[in-house]
Amino acid sequence: MTPSNQMKFKYIYQQFFSHISIIIVAFLLLSLLFSHYVENLIYENKAEELISYGDAILKDMKESPIASDQILNQYSNVLAARKMSFSMFDRDRNLYLVNNHGPAIKNLSAKEWDKITHGGKLIVKSDTRFGQEGVTFVVLPYLENGRFFGGLLLTSPISGSSIMIQQINKFLLFTILIAFGVSFLQSWFLSRIHVNRIKRLREATSLVSAGNYQVNVHSSNFDEIGELANDFNHMVDKINVSMEEIDSLENRRRQFLADVSHEMRTPLTTISGVVEGLKNDMIPEEDKERGINLVSQEAKRLIRLVNENLDYDKIRSNQIQLFREDIQLLEVLEIIHEQLLLQAEEKNNRIVVDSSPDVMVNADYDRLVQILINITKNSIQFTSNGTIWLRGRTEQNSTIIEVEDTGIGIDPKEIENIWRRFYKADISRTSNPYGEFGLGLSIVKQLVLLHNGDIEVFSEEGKGTKFVIVLKNQE
Repeated sequence: MTPSNQMKFKYIYQQFFSHISIIIVAFLLLSLLFSHYVENLIYENKAEELISYGDAILKDMKESPIASDQILNQYSNVLAARKMSFSMFDRDRNLYLVNNHGPAIKNLSAKEWDKITHGGKLIVKSDTRFGQEGVTFVVLPYLENGRFFGGLLLTSPISGSSIMIQQINKFLLFTILIAFGVSFLQSWFLSRIHVNRIKRLREATSLVSAGNYQVNVHSSNFDEIGELANDFNHMVDKINVSMEEIDSLENRRRQFLADVSHEMRTPLTTISGVVEGLKNDMIPEEDKERGINLVSQEAKRLIRLVNENLDYDKIRSNQIQLFREDIQLLEVLEIIHEQLLLQAEEKNNRIVVDSSPDVMVNADYDRLVQILINITKNSIQFTSNGTIWLRGRTEQNSTIIEVEDTGIGIDPKEIENIWRRFYKADISRTSNPYGEFGLGLSIVKQLVLLHNGDIEVFSEEGKGTKFVIVLKNQE
């Protein structure tokens, strides 16, 4: 049998029947206990009443033995009015004084008689030995100086007590039925509330599984279902953020592939054209060297594209091993100055190095040069007729490196995005503003983090940009 064909037991019925079953069991137990308690209480009160009369009779007889007949007649009338009777017997179980309804004492068992002869009181709540309808009876011993001379037997029919118990049980039954009816409605109402809350969560989950991530359910901290709804809303919010990030990454990936395709098509077309020209002797002899140089430059350009992608993936997967050493920062900044001077001059920019010879930095030499070249190239690209400063200084146990330009700057809203792998600040630009294939600053960020350093960017549109790198010196 498949799960779809299996019989389902709805949660609302599970909730309802669990509540009702608990209530029924509780009511049955309470009613049984209460009925038993009331029955015992009635019989105990009846027995205590008989004992009190018996004690009074024995006391009066001891105090006034001469007037015992008169006393017994008075008590006989009083007890008869209450439908009670009594009898007196001697030590041999012989009755010598019996009122109009006096029972026979010989119906007592040997064990009960033994208890009486030893001065004990016999109390029986319900018995049929002294009447077909059943009676409550007590037997009180008559003792003088510790010796047993007989006793007193008092009986009371249980019919009155039974009627009272029946009335109480009837009233209890009505009370239980009313309470059960109220509990039935309340259990159904509460079960529907809980099930509806779970149903809303299930419907919301179905919408999310169908691709709708704009779902929100009412939540609270009142109970676990409310907390579950709260967690569900947090989950949907995170899914929304993730989906937005995925869409953003997908858009940037597509743009990146388009940019890379464009970047690769141009050098490949150039290389193909030059090679075909050389192959078919279509290029004049005096232009061949220039064509070969062009092929070399374009090939290097393609290699840089591949290397930047490989570098980024290696850095993200922790496959880059750093060889840190103490390096004179001024020497590194001067090398950057020499390598990029021609590019700066093409845009009528000047590069200014400002660092003391005693400023040292603990870093991997090749990766530090890679970081600074990427940032400086970025500054050159966005600066015309301006100045680019390369500064270095020591603060406490860290080395501070700054690359500042007087270029066009960055919108403050875009600063956090420049570290993304495929990010481009201005899609309309024909050239990539942040590193040569959209990977430069992503690699810079990862390399700085591998050095356990920090990098920040301060910029305003039209007022230039400053990159600040903080590398801690190892002790």
